[in-house]
Amino acid sequence: MAARRQRGTARGEAAVSDRVLTLPNVLSLLRLVGVPIFLWAILAEHDVVALCTLMASGLSDYLDGKIARRYGLESRLGQLLDPFADRLYIATTLLGLAWRDIIPWWLVALLVGRELLLAVVLWWIRRYGQTGLPVHFVGKAATFNLLYAFPLLLLGEGSGTFAQWALPVGWAFAWWGTVLYWVAGVMYIVQARQLVVQRSAPVAAS
Repeated sequence: MAARRQRGTARGEAAVSDRVLTLPNVLSLLRLVGVPIFLWAILAEHDVVALCTLMASGLSDYLDGKIARRYGLESRLGQLLDPFADRLYIATTLLGLAWRDIIPWWLVALLVGRELLLAVVLWWIRRYGQTGLPVHFVGKAATFNLLYAFPLLLLGEGSGTFAQWALPVGWAFAWWGTVLYWVAGVMYIVQARQLVVQRSAPVAAS
């Protein structure tokens, strides 16, 4: 552990451990458990259950990152679990909302297209021994915006003054989140290119 911490400090990066049983990882796993519950709830039109599950997911997403950074509990498993849980929630929410005609299918294609592009990028960097890319602030901001947008759009399907307020605010979060999602995707591509150049440099020199 000390050696890993020293290496991370020498590179100017946060120390990342190989620990599995940490509170942030448990929170990420609980988010994954909530995915099928949410999908069942939204397809069965149990909107209260779906909203509660989404809000719990958003809260746990905030807490696991905050706790990991605050108490030095960042781990390699967490770096994989956290973005995987985020993307799974976004994918299931998009499909559920589109199935119920709350959002258009072209928005689903726009966000899924970004994920397919990043899947190609991840396949590319694996050829150079890199299993993933560190999550950065813009990517997290995009996820937060989308996770706020979805429950508001679901609330906007109701009637009354609150629903009338929730719908435009939900769409504002959705558009801002979509833009940031693609900005983050471009940043990941640049990050991947820099990594590949660094990994290729010794080979080219030899």
